[in-house]
Amino acid sequence: MKIFVEAKPKSREEKVEMIDRDHFKVWVKEPPQDGKANMAIMKALIRHLGIRWTDISLVSGFSSRTKVFDVKYN
Repeated sequence: MKIFVEAKPKSREEKVEMIDRDHFKVWVKEPPQDGKANMAIMKALIRHLGIRWTDISLVSGFSSRTKVFDVKYN
């Protein structure tokens, strides 16, 4: 399943907001450099969705605020 994420790096707080089944907004404290924000977004989604590291991968948007993740639900 593909999910679409609007990234909000360098935020004061970390949170995940579900817009609908496939769209999320994710706020993280990390800056968008050297993949730090991408990793933080993945961690936040993993906690929010209750999945494992092996169940999520970043498909597109490595350097964009709009990202697409592939998520495998068990």
